[in-house]
Amino acid sequence: MKPVIYVTRKIPDDLLEPYREYADFHMWEKEDTPVPRDVLLREAASADGVLCLLTESIDREFLDVAGNLKIVANMAVGYDNIDVQAAKERDIVVTNTPDVLTETTADLTFALLMATARGIVEATDYVREGRWKHWSPYLLAGSDVYGKKIGIVGMGRIGEAVARRAAGFHMPILYHNRSRKKTAEQELGATYLAFADLLKEADYVVSLVPLTNDTQKLFNKNAFEQMKDSAIFINASRGGTVDEEALHEALVNKQIRAAGLDVFDQEPISPDHPLAKLDNTVCLPHIGSASEETRSKMINLCLDNLTAVLKGDTPITPV
Repeated sequence: MKPVIYVTRKIPDDLLEPYREYADFHMWEKEDTPVPRDVLLREAASADGVLCLLTESIDREFLDVAGNLKIVANMAVGYDNIDVQAAKERDIVVTNTPDVLTETTADLTFALLMATARGIVEATDYVREGRWKHWSPYLLAGSDVYGKKIGIVGMGRIGEAVARRAAGFHMPILYHNRSRKKTAEQELGATYLAFADLLKEADYVVSLVPLTNDTQKLFNKNAFEQMKDSAIFINASRGGTVDEEALHEALVNKQIRAAGLDVFDQEPISPDHPLAKLDNTVCLPHIGSASEETRSKMINLCLDNLTAVLKGDTPITPV
């Protein structure tokens, strides 16, 4: 009898097909709607493996129900949706999808920085709404990117990839991290700074930290008060790293110039979200890794991890 793998969101059949010889797949058949909790728990009872998204809470309740479970493959780099300690207590392997999304997420992060700096979304709306009637010297004038200081908080794989892009724009690279990154310093000329010093010096502050107890609301009222009033804040990490009320206040009071956000504390957000209503904010629906090529690679890596563990082999990317 083949092991059972439960997939919590509809994925293309052509990606599953090569793996059907190793496992039977049960799948939530909706692409845009998360699996209801009761369905998730019911499916957990018979699953040997689970392929899940960040929207699914893999907590102790889930793990207690999943008596046959051997592996949880998370389709993301972060895994704050999973109780890793509880999984470890039950000898359940947890895997994620590092590396395959690094460059794509760095592309989006830098694109978000540029779109926020130059008012690309506002300019697009300006044309579409029929407001382009004239020209003036400072019409839709944004901020330069070339030559400005970028401050990267969280110099992991994605942080270094963003730094490489910044180097192409001749941006002095400042960074803060739990440990020094000698390679980035030597190859990119990156300068390590204490967190407070980075906030004071950077023209662009980019958050790429994982969500941990130490980074919960790292960007709070005090942090925004330390930034330049011309600074632009970019968050492509986790929404929980930002005190959204403090950010809203900083934007409304012009303590900082603008913000570009791909993530939020509670997702999805509505058009009535306070940050979505601001003219000096660009809001995206958590699309950091959302290219067709990369999402397929992430799914394949999850499936490779699942089949490896269920065949008794070592997982490729355990957390």
